[in-house]
Amino acid sequence: MASDPLDGVHLVIFDKDGTLIEFHLMWGGWVEELARRLEASTGLALRDGLYPLLGLDRGSGLVMAHGLMAATPMRRIREVVEEYVAEAGAGPAAAAEAVADAWHAPDPVALAQPVTDLRALLGRLRARVPTFAVATSDDRGPTERTLEALGVAGEFAALSCADDGRPTKPAPDPVLYLCSSLGVPPERTAVVGDAPADLRMGRAAGVRSVIAVLTGVGDRASLEPLADVLLDSIEALAPA
Repeated sequence: MASDPLDGVHLVIFDKDGTLIEFHLMWGGWVEELARRLEASTGLALRDGLYPLLGLDRGSGLVMAHGLMAATPMRRIREVVEEYVAEAGAGPAAAAEAVADAWHAPDPVALAQPVTDLRALLGRLRARVPTFAVATSDDRGPTERTLEALGVAGEFAALSCADDGRPTKPAPDPVLYLCSSLGVPPERTAVVGDAPADLRMGRAAGVRSVIAVLTGVGDRASLEPLADVLLDSIEALAPA
C-alpha cells in the first residue's frame, strides 16, 4: 500500500456506528434503558451482569472494543441477553417474554450525531474517490433511517447490513458483497472502521487499504496493529 491510504482506491466502505456517527451516544443509553425494562419486568437485579456481558463500562458509559456491543448483530445480542436473563433466575419462558417486552431499537433520528459534517466531508472526498458504501453490524431498517436523517443516504451506492442474510464482521462477506455489487475489486477498495472487527473484515477481504479511526470503540492499542493507517477521525481523509 502507498503512504497515501486512498491512492488507487475507487471505493471506500465505511462502518456506521463509531465511524460516521457517535457510537456511545447511540448505544450507551440503550443498554441502561434495556436493563431498566428487564428489571421492572422480572424483578431481578440484572444491571451488574448485563453491562459486562454486553461489553459496556457502566461508570463511563463507553463500549469496549472487544465487547458484544462493538460489532455484534442485534439478533445475536438479543439471544445472549435472553440466555442471561433465563440463567439469572427467570427461566427460559419468562426470559423470552421479558426480553420481547423490553427490546427496542435506539431512535436514529433523535440519537444519531455525526462525527463531522458528513455531507461536506463526502463532497470533498468524492473529488478523489468516486464510490462510497456502508458495511454495518446494525440492521437495514435503522441504518437507512439513520443515513436519511443525517441527509447522506444518497451518498452511498450500497449498504451491507446485519440482517441481510450473509455472514457479518469480521468475516469478509460484507466487503466482498459490496465490491461485487458495485463492480470494484477489493484491491481498489478501502475499509474504514473504529472496531477491530471492521479492520479484520477488510483484511480478510484483501482490500487495498484498512483505515482505523479513533471516534468509536477502539483505542490505539487495539486498532494500530490491525490497520494500515490510524486516524483521529474520518475528517482526516479529506480535511477542510
